[in-house]
Amino acid sequence: MRIGRSAGVTDTGRRRLRNEDAFICEPPLFAVADGMGGARAGEIAAGLAAAALEEAGAETRGAEGVAALITEANRRIWERSLTDPETAGMGTTVTAALVDAAAGSIAIGHVGDSRAYLLRGGSIEQLTTDHSLVAELVQSGILTPEEAERHPQRSAITRALGTEPTVDVDAFTITAEPGDVFLLCSDGLSIMVTDEDVAAVIDAAERDPVRAAEGLVAAANARGGEDNVTVVLFEILEADETDEPERLPVDATPEPASEPVQGQIQVEPEEASEAEVSRHGAGPGGRLAALFLIAAVLAIGALVLYWGVTR
Repeated sequence: MRIGRSAGVTDTGRRRLRNEDAFICEPPLFAVADGMGGARAGEIAAGLAAAALEEAGAETRGAEGVAALITEANRRIWERSLTDPETAGMGTTVTAALVDAAAGSIAIGHVGDSRAYLLRGGSIEQLTTDHSLVAELVQSGILTPEEAERHPQRSAITRALGTEPTVDVDAFTITAEPGDVFLLCSDGLSIMVTDEDVAAVIDAAERDPVRAAEGLVAAANARGGEDNVTVVLFEILEADETDEPERLPVDATPEPASEPVQGQIQVEPEEASEAEVSRHGAGPGGRLAALFLIAAVLAIGALVLYWGVTR
């Protein structure tokens, strides 16, 4: 198993003046953080979380390792809020996925209401549980899922990074299969686009992460774009499956074709361009012109000298 194509996109949306989301799309680590707080504090919190994950992400293994990274991110945000009054009370969500290709597994760590989804076959599954007020009301039976989608407090979260000195991280591991597509997103997508429509957009993009990411952001904005929208997608392939044409190494030279390839223009040596001539030196005609120029300069010099002597 291996990681195939991946893409990350973030957008301010239609209602917000600035973007307080951050994301990581650096295989094998992927993450989304949605900051909150006054002034630019939310942006700072999300950036600190992303930086903490990024620094040690490549050396991390398993769900416990991802949870430790998120715990470290929480510590950094909390300590910054204590020393910088302008960031007091700031926080951020985070959802991170770390791929272990050798083990065929994905470790996921999660705090807040940014989500992780799995698209497998023709279905979509939300892997994370929102740490939000409406999610708790749904779990307790007070609200239905449909009522939760329209609830005015649907963005109120009950757990975040940086608001307390310690944080409880949800961390788990799932087994991946070739053909899986994983999506991480901020609630700027999930509050605007239903899970079914998310799956439809990704399928319409033929599961190409770049096209799907752009399509999901466009869908959220088309429905109002009430919040910043951030999406990260990556696909899982068989170890020997290729998703792009084979490329030659940088220092390799392709073998000459035995026959011209249809549609290619072949230039014979005598039809070399002026650019090629200037790179590799002048031809016979260029050398003759140069000799005439030198002779002319010498003749003019002699005349000037003679004129100066006879004055």
